[in-house]
Amino acid sequence: MSAFFQLLRKRKELIPLIGFVGMAAGGAACASIYFLLTKTDVVINRSGPEPWERIDPSKPQKFITINQQWKPVPELEYVKSLTK
Repeated sequence: MSAFFQLLRKRKELIPLIGFVGMAAGGAACASIYFLLTKTDVVINRSGPEPWERIDPSKPQKFITINQQWKPVPELEYVKSLTK
Protein backbone atom coordinates (compact mmCIF):
# COMPACT_ATOMS: atom_id res chain seq x y z
CA MET A 1 0.00 0.00 0.00
CA SER A 2 2.86 2.34 0.71
CA ALA A 3 4.15 1.76 -2.82
CA PHE A 4 0.85 3.13 -4.09
CA PHE A 5 1.27 6.35 -2.12
CA GLN A 6 4.88 6.65 -3.24
CA LEU A 7 3.69 6.39 -6.83
CA LEU A 8 1.16 9.16 -6.19
CA ARG A 9 3.89 11.37 -4.72
CA LYS A 10 6.01 10.89 -7.83
CA ARG A 11 3.15 11.28 -10.34
CA LYS A 12 0.74 13.85 -8.97
CA GLU A 13 -1.19 13.96 -12.26
CA LEU A 14 -2.72 10.56 -11.38
CA ILE A 15 -4.58 11.94 -8.33
CA PRO A 16 -7.54 13.47 -10.28
CA LEU A 17 -7.78 10.38 -12.49
CA ILE A 18 -7.96 8.08 -9.47
CA GLY A 19 -10.52 10.42 -7.89
CA PHE A 20 -12.81 10.41 -10.93
CA VAL A 21 -12.55 6.65 -11.42
CA GLY A 22 -13.26 6.11 -7.73
CA MET A 23 -16.31 8.41 -7.85
CA ALA A 24 -17.62 6.60 -10.95
CA ALA A 25 -17.18 3.19 -9.30
CA GLY A 26 -18.88 4.43 -6.13
CA GLY A 27 -21.79 5.89 -8.13
CA ALA A 28 -22.23 2.66 -10.07
CA ALA A 29 -22.24 0.65 -6.84
CA CYS A 30 -24.77 3.00 -5.21
CA ALA A 31 -27.04 2.89 -8.28
CA SER A 32 -26.86 -0.91 -8.37
CA ILE A 33 -27.83 -1.18 -4.71
CA TYR A 34 -30.64 1.36 -5.18
CA PHE A 35 -32.12 -0.54 -8.13
CA LEU A 36 -31.69 -3.87 -6.35
CA LEU A 37 -33.62 -2.70 -3.30
CA THR A 38 -36.32 -0.46 -4.80
CA LYS A 39 -37.24 -1.62 -8.31
CA THR A 40 -39.77 -4.38 -8.90
CA ASP A 41 -38.11 -5.85 -12.00
CA VAL A 42 -35.00 -6.90 -10.03
CA VAL A 43 -35.50 -10.12 -8.07
CA ILE A 44 -33.31 -11.39 -5.23
CA ASN A 45 -35.57 -14.14 -3.86
CA ARG A 46 -35.79 -17.01 -6.33
CA SER A 47 -38.57 -18.85 -4.50
CA GLY A 48 -42.22 -17.95 -4.72
CA PRO A 49 -44.20 -16.56 -7.66
CA GLU A 50 -42.70 -15.50 -10.93
CA PRO A 51 -41.40 -11.91 -10.99
CA TRP A 52 -43.94 -10.69 -13.55
CA GLU A 53 -46.80 -11.86 -11.32
CA ARG A 54 -45.75 -9.52 -8.50
CA ILE A 55 -45.61 -6.29 -10.54
CA ASP A 56 -48.40 -3.85 -9.74
CA PRO A 57 -50.11 -2.97 -13.07
CA SER A 58 -51.29 0.39 -11.75
CA LYS A 59 -47.72 1.51 -10.96
CA PRO A 60 -45.69 2.82 -13.94
CA GLN A 61 -42.45 0.95 -14.58
CA LYS A 62 -40.67 3.63 -16.62
CA PHE A 63 -38.34 6.30 -15.28
CA ILE A 64 -40.28 9.11 -16.94
CA THR A 65 -43.43 9.38 -18.99
CA ILE A 66 -44.23 12.70 -20.65
CA ASN A 67 -47.79 13.39 -21.81
CA GLN A 68 -48.67 9.76 -22.40
CA GLN A 69 -52.13 9.54 -23.88
CA TRP A 70 -53.43 6.59 -25.84
CA LYS A 71 -55.43 7.90 -28.76
CA PRO A 72 -56.31 6.01 -31.91
CA VAL A 73 -54.28 7.07 -34.95
CA PRO A 74 -56.66 7.88 -37.84
CA GLU A 75 -54.36 6.40 -40.49
CA LEU A 76 -54.09 3.09 -38.64
CA GLU A 77 -57.84 2.94 -38.06
CA TYR A 78 -58.37 3.45 -41.79
CA VAL A 79 -55.94 0.64 -42.63
CA LYS A 80 -57.63 -1.66 -40.08
CA SER A 81 -61.02 -0.95 -41.62
CA LEU A 82 -59.68 -1.85 -45.09
CA THR A 83 -58.19 -5.15 -43.97
CA LYS A 84 -61.34 -6.40 -42.23
